[in-house]
Amino acid sequence: MDNMSYRMLPNIPTIFIFILSLICMFSLYPSIALDPKITLPRSDSSEEPELHSSGVSAVTNNTNLQTYIVHVKLPYDKPNSLPFHELESLYCSFLPPTIPYSQRQTRMVHCYRHVITGFAARLSLEEVKSMAKKEGILSATPEKFFSLHTTHSPTFMGLQQNTGLWRDANYGRGMIIGVLDSGVTPNHPSFSDTGVPTPPTRWRGRCDLPSTACNNKLIGARTAFAGDTPEDTNGHGTHVASIAAGNFVNGANVFAQASGTASGIAPLAHLAIYKVCQQTATGFSCPENAMLAGIDLAIDDGVDVLSISAGFRPSPFYSDPIAVGAFAAIQRGIFVSCAIGNSGPTRASLSNQAPWLLSVGASSINRNIRATAVLGNGVQINGESLLQYGNFPPTLLPLVYLGGSTGIQEAAWCYRQWFTNINVRGMVVLCDDGGTIGLVEKGQNVRDAGGLAMILVNQQINGDTIPAEDAHVLPATHVGYRDGTTIKTYISSTPSPQATILFRGTVYGVDYAPEVASFSSRGPNTISPGILKPDIIGPGSNILAAWPFSVDGTTTRATFNILSGTSMACPHLSGTAALLKTLHPSWSPAAIKSAIMTTASVLNGNGIPITDQNRLEANWFDLGAGHVDPSSANNPGLVYDIQPDDYIPYLCGLGYTNQQVSIILHRTVSCSSAIPEAQLNYPTFSITLPSGSQTYTRTVTNVGDASSTYNVIVNLPSSVSAVVTPSRLDFTRVNQQLTYSVTFTRLTSTGPALVRGYLTWTSSRHVVRSQISVTLT
Repeated sequence: MDNMSYRMLPNIPTIFIFILSLICMFSLYPSIALDPKITLPRSDSSEEPELHSSGVSAVTNNTNLQTYIVHVKLPYDKPNSLPFHELESLYCSFLPPTIPYSQRQTRMVHCYRHVITGFAARLSLEEVKSMAKKEGILSATPEKFFSLHTTHSPTFMGLQQNTGLWRDANYGRGMIIGVLDSGVTPNHPSFSDTGVPTPPTRWRGRCDLPSTACNNKLIGARTAFAGDTPEDTNGHGTHVASIAAGNFVNGANVFAQASGTASGIAPLAHLAIYKVCQQTATGFSCPENAMLAGIDLAIDDGVDVLSISAGFRPSPFYSDPIAVGAFAAIQRGIFVSCAIGNSGPTRASLSNQAPWLLSVGASSINRNIRATAVLGNGVQINGESLLQYGNFPPTLLPLVYLGGSTGIQEAAWCYRQWFTNINVRGMVVLCDDGGTIGLVEKGQNVRDAGGLAMILVNQQINGDTIPAEDAHVLPATHVGYRDGTTIKTYISSTPSPQATILFRGTVYGVDYAPEVASFSSRGPNTISPGILKPDIIGPGSNILAAWPFSVDGTTTRATFNILSGTSMACPHLSGTAALLKTLHPSWSPAAIKSAIMTTASVLNGNGIPITDQNRLEANWFDLGAGHVDPSSANNPGLVYDIQPDDYIPYLCGLGYTNQQVSIILHRTVSCSSAIPEAQLNYPTFSITLPSGSQTYTRTVTNVGDASSTYNVIVNLPSSVSAVVTPSRLDFTRVNQQLTYSVTFTRLTSTGPALVRGYLTWTSSRHVVRSQISVTLT
């Protein structure tokens, strides 16, 4: 970070700061922490800190130092008004006196201005115990480590050049999207500034890449790691940045597939890159101190949208660094979009659950890179394969399934040793996904054993979500679990099964899309069950976007790759938010979020409800409000707005202490009132109904026609009723707010434990839909 010049608060004596400066040598150099083991929480300023230890040695040497995130209470709010060196000196004064002055420069990791009142420092357990006795220390917690969670997807989302939302929003010109990830690949054509204007005057950031690398598109690039550059050595950050705001690149493809013009969702918006994830000796990780530093920098630099494709296991919002940092962002009008993780389809597996975040799940798109398995009985089964072997003969070949002939799971997984005594030469081999070897390695084992082709079958948990990312070493197709079962049934039905593979290239118009991807994490919200999560789904399966290097041997700089994950879905929504903010600069982050949610599509290409990976109707814990529809979000009619202070009674209602709420708000807060979490003015309803009735209110803001009338429609199963008062809303002006109440009543003592439905306000021009989830206990 820079040393920044700000007006000094008059109630901080200069001599006090001078003395602190003599005490503490200051710096801002990050480092990689050891695995977090202990916590020093303090639930109230009057209580002693509680120590949770797992036997970490207290010897003060560098091998026993961990990076702690330290929250402190200063004698005034708004510490970011201080000049940076003075703020750093204040924070440094909290370090224990046992740390020699010569070490203090390297012990301080980050001093935060916006995201929290506090700092990150490398400390031993004994030093933390000593520091916890100081007045003003609220908590000291070992940092967490986060995991990282398109030619056609803009078209699939209804975005077309020279028309509609893209034209109206000027392709996102003037918006700044901040991406927190693994860095960026400069000079990639996706980051060309052709057609991109100069940055707006509110931009205060900088580019720490060579002078030729940054331009009007890539206006900022910074790293949270000492001695590092913002360049991307992993590829993930480059990929997601280009999805959010990559410029138009003609002829994009991978292995000559998915060809077309690649672009991000806001192709003429500016990009500011914050490298918060890094390769270490133990793997690729995103330390908490770096994540907080990245958000802190982005706020300081003046971004409009933050895109975060990373997450951590859920924790109370006051101890969730993304939730805390994002709250600081939304207080400044910055929209924050986050991936929910790739732990699906397990229930209650999603991360990034705070209501002020847009929590994004992943869907498929209507494009296949098709490879069709043709069976000896004439049945054709469509699968996918990135590498198309167009010259593979259509002649039927013997088909073998080692798992069927041996009954052994490792044989079904095509482990190398199981080919020793089984002749597969000249055959098509069926392999199950799973085990400890990758998909390409399975094909290598088949080829080494003389097999001519491979059919891969999904695990049951993944259903029909098929990855098309692997360049197989022999002709192959990857099919869904149900289709794999059909092939296995055929094999067992005949003594001489046969098959071949027809490679059909890139196919568009898959009518069952969008479909919730199997890997997309699922709700419900475990931290705040009264808030329905996820919020939305967007394209995240088999997404083509920019990549640092060639994966197919091409020598062009226009290198692309296909990846899947909620990491890919998140920047689609970040770009959408930038487009909406361009057209509606006065809308709050909550208003933009509401517009996205209440206009989302709940039907697939067949006109039936969106399904999950098993082609079963998806529920709200799978898809939230539905699939993003950017053009409809531009004209939602009504929005459910929430101002930052509206979250205070909600947080108090979660049972958080004054201190815990203050950590989130970044200022002193007293819980004078509290509301049930389902009372927050959220665009959806998540209700727990043991018996009897419960009433909740919502306030909607008219952002459509000045004079408009809305009538309510409620769709719920017979076990629950919902009475809305009033049932009609009459607006006479833009930005007028009207409030309605909903009384939910349980009508039966039997039936499903979870029911779902809709509450929809309709006018002559708008449909404003809110999902309802009711848990009957």
